[in-house]
Amino acid sequence: MRVVFMGTPDFAVETVNAIAEAGHEIVLVVTQPDKPKGRGKEIQFPPVKEWAVERSIPVFQPVKIRQPEAIATLKQYEADIFVVAAFGQILPKEILDMPPLGCVNVHASLLPKYRGAAPIQWAVINGDKVSGVTTMMMGVGLDDGDMLLKQEVELAEDETGGSLFDRLAQVGGELIVRTMEGLEAGTIIPEPQVEVEATHVGMIKKSFGQLDFSLEAVVLERRIRGLNPWPSAYTKLNNKTLKVWWARVEHTLPMEAAENMAEPGVICYADESGIWVSTKENYLVLEEIQLEGKKRMSAADFLRGRTLEMGTKLGE
Repeated sequence: MRVVFMGTPDFAVETVNAIAEAGHEIVLVVTQPDKPKGRGKEIQFPPVKEWAVERSIPVFQPVKIRQPEAIATLKQYEADIFVVAAFGQILPKEILDMPPLGCVNVHASLLPKYRGAAPIQWAVINGDKVSGVTTMMMGVGLDDGDMLLKQEVELAEDETGGSLFDRLAQVGGELIVRTMEGLEAGTIIPEPQVEVEATHVGMIKKSFGQLDFSLEAVVLERRIRGLNPWPSAYTKLNNKTLKVWWARVEHTLPMEAAENMAEPGVICYADESGIWVSTKENYLVLEEIQLEGKKRMSAADFLRGRTLEMGTKLGE
């Protein structure tokens, strides 16, 4: 099968690689333009472009896919199917109608739940027990096309945004191959989404990682895991940014600190197991942290050679 693949991040690499390994011909890779990254602002290829360049596959990087010249370019490749995974642009109807087998999207949620951006992180942040991948025929709206195949994945108790990303990326690659085979054989019956069950999630900005200790500890702990490794959860300690990579929830303070109950955001206790911070409900124990300008470390290592005054309020 001749395939035009559209995708940009690491998640999409697993998908396009699975398609290639299944024996299909990737005639063109379409991805977002190169962007400057890091302090040196060096131009960096999107991960999907890196994959394609290594295999001498043509790469197309339109600023806007709906421009007439971009549409004309896609027509030249006469593909049987377009496969899209985290591309980053909405396709116009003229492109959706172009390939004989249609445009198929690989979406990292169990549609119609979590249409939109960052469905993987939101699954962890919201405390979902199950996530998964859906393949669907693309429509003109946002993730509203008919569903083709689904595969569920149970979340672990310690699931992070990063670990679920890796797991769903692999599932997405396996599922798209099965989907393509089914479409070619005519054995898949598209299933319309139930519109009233649809939920939408937006882009996650770095500012969302700022911990609000007026929330319950369980909500904060899920947010820390969901934003690990990007954009990461953080607070302020003595006017310095303190990233929080790992934490746990405790219902009560240790006996020796029972009198240290305080308002949300205040450090009540610290030992080798972590730094205990009061919240709206229960205690958030910071286990792995990173102070601005320092490396990532355990709370025990952080406390060695450093005096952490009880009663200090984080976030100020």
